[in-house]
Amino acid sequence: MRGIFPLLLAAVCLSLGLKSAPTPPHTFTLGANQFLLDGQPLQMISGELHYPRIPREAWRARLKMAKAMGLNTIGTYVFWNAHEPQPGQYDFTGNNDVAAFVRMAQEEGLWVILRPSPYVCAEWEFGGYPYWLQNIAGLKVRSQEPQYLAAYQRYLQAVGRQLAPLQVNHGGPILMVQVENEYGSYGSDKAYLAQNKKMFEQAGFDGLLYTCDPVKDVAAGHLDGLLPAVNGTDQPRQIRQLVNANHQGKGPYYVAEWYPAWFDWWGTEHHTVPASKYTPGLDSVLKAGMSINMYMFHGGTTRGFMNGANFKGDSSHYEPQISSYDYDAPLDEAGNATAKFRAFREVIARYRPAGQPLPPVPATKPSVALPVLQLTKSIRLLDHLPTPVASAGPLTFEALKQDYGFVLYRTTVAGGGQKLLKIKELRDYAVVMVNGKCMGTLDRRLRQDSLRVALPAGPVQLDILVENMGRVNFGEYLLQNNKGITRSVALNGKQLNGWQMYGLPFDKAPTLVKAGPAAPTASSGPVLRAATFTLAQPADTYLDMRQWGKGVVWVNGHNLGRYWAIGPQQTLYVPVEWLRKGQNDITVLELLKPQQTILPSLNHAILNELHPDKSIAPQSISTLD
Repeated sequence: MRGIFPLLLAAVCLSLGLKSAPTPPHTFTLGANQFLLDGQPLQMISGELHYPRIPREAWRARLKMAKAMGLNTIGTYVFWNAHEPQPGQYDFTGNNDVAAFVRMAQEEGLWVILRPSPYVCAEWEFGGYPYWLQNIAGLKVRSQEPQYLAAYQRYLQAVGRQLAPLQVNHGGPILMVQVENEYGSYGSDKAYLAQNKKMFEQAGFDGLLYTCDPVKDVAAGHLDGLLPAVNGTDQPRQIRQLVNANHQGKGPYYVAEWYPAWFDWWGTEHHTVPASKYTPGLDSVLKAGMSINMYMFHGGTTRGFMNGANFKGDSSHYEPQISSYDYDAPLDEAGNATAKFRAFREVIARYRPAGQPLPPVPATKPSVALPVLQLTKSIRLLDHLPTPVASAGPLTFEALKQDYGFVLYRTTVAGGGQKLLKIKELRDYAVVMVNGKCMGTLDRRLRQDSLRVALPAGPVQLDILVENMGRVNFGEYLLQNNKGITRSVALNGKQLNGWQMYGLPFDKAPTLVKAGPAAPTASSGPVLRAATFTLAQPADTYLDMRQWGKGVVWVNGHNLGRYWAIGPQQTLYVPVEWLRKGQNDITVLELLKPQQTILPSLNHAILNELHPDKSIAPQSISTLD
């Protein structure tokens, strides 16, 4: 009751319009085998969910679902590139208001594990690093390089101002704070880890700090004096051995990432794992009195252009992740309970304190299929260009100081006959156009770098629209993450110069000021399409993109994410919180099928439908050497 009374008092004060009294601080310490809250054992049963992947209007509903499954704690990363998109420009508002998210968790009676390390992985663009770090010559992330440490410290100080007052020893819900993130999978520089710890303390994080690493990397990634958490196991004996070996022969024991499923990337099957495979492990860990954080409890959606990618050193192993972060988690992408939720809830119920029954599970939210939308308002993307930047050679996104989205590269070439266009080090996907007509596409995933193009006689306008499909978020290639045309372009072996580059970050929903009813043809290149539609009663829905090609969708100004006919994701989730009673707006950027106008929707997601044949564009050639 000691932890519940302040929450009840705060609720009463709010109902009376009074300012709530500050919550008294607690102590949270490490016992030999258990975490101790005010000297009493606390077993953390935690689930990971990320505030940017959930509409702010839905945060509280997701937190209530966590309580209903039996969780007493939630975990979340803090995302540097969301909070400092440009150097020195901080954003802790709206969906980025992480302090509000943490306070809301406290209001719902949940503790918080905070993971604010500048590197998060998380299948997130650049592993959470802001793109602009790559513009600082010599900077090396995850190292003692001075420029990196200086930028890191400035950011961490900003995070500390938001969140350090919310630690449990100051009356907040934050029990522990993670230093770095699976560093043992990247390096073993203990001096670097010690610098991390010092910077966290200087930023005001004066409670319990810990590290986390996969089983095989615990020794490399832990720092003496900090609790080493273990990722990717639910075997109590193994957990004890790893923690004891790196923590002076004692606990407590915490599995910081326990994976009940996995994420997806474009062109591969949707990952699903039955709950029955994981309930025995969950039971064994909880029975042993250990604490656990399931990654993910609720994945949500990686909206906009914030998906990351994996890369294994070979261009055929570039794996950009999809926009849905459903993760086959206990809560689905829309926040509804799944069979896995109910199975885990049954296990957790066995370990509830006496006299504390689980709250009822909230009902599944209604979802609907909307009337078919007709997107007849349109404009060719080539007619929607900003002022260009001129350069002899093509410039990367980073050189253009552009983070995400697209860049159109334009030059004039001598026409006449069939010629071989070759782009060296394309990052990551290109639509090639000649005099405004689409000639084909190039896809980094498929090792495509060349395309035969038919050029009419005379001067020819060559346009190459390049999409950043997501920077690498894990492994040694974090330092090789430039986007766009990163080397050169040649035509029949002769290097092309005299480029104009049009930045298309689409950081806001595009407006079709000059749009008209004329229907683009199949060869007319990328198009923006828009419509308005009316709702009598908003509800969750899923846009069915199966008849479209590749692109991005905005609804009422919100970027819902990417779609791509190759799958496995074929729908885009539209949360009810972002729909309005009455008039709503939708805009689609379509790269491959400009003549498409009809957009249906469904009352459910399709996340498991592959069409690899739809990734093969006409005349694309794989000639990487």
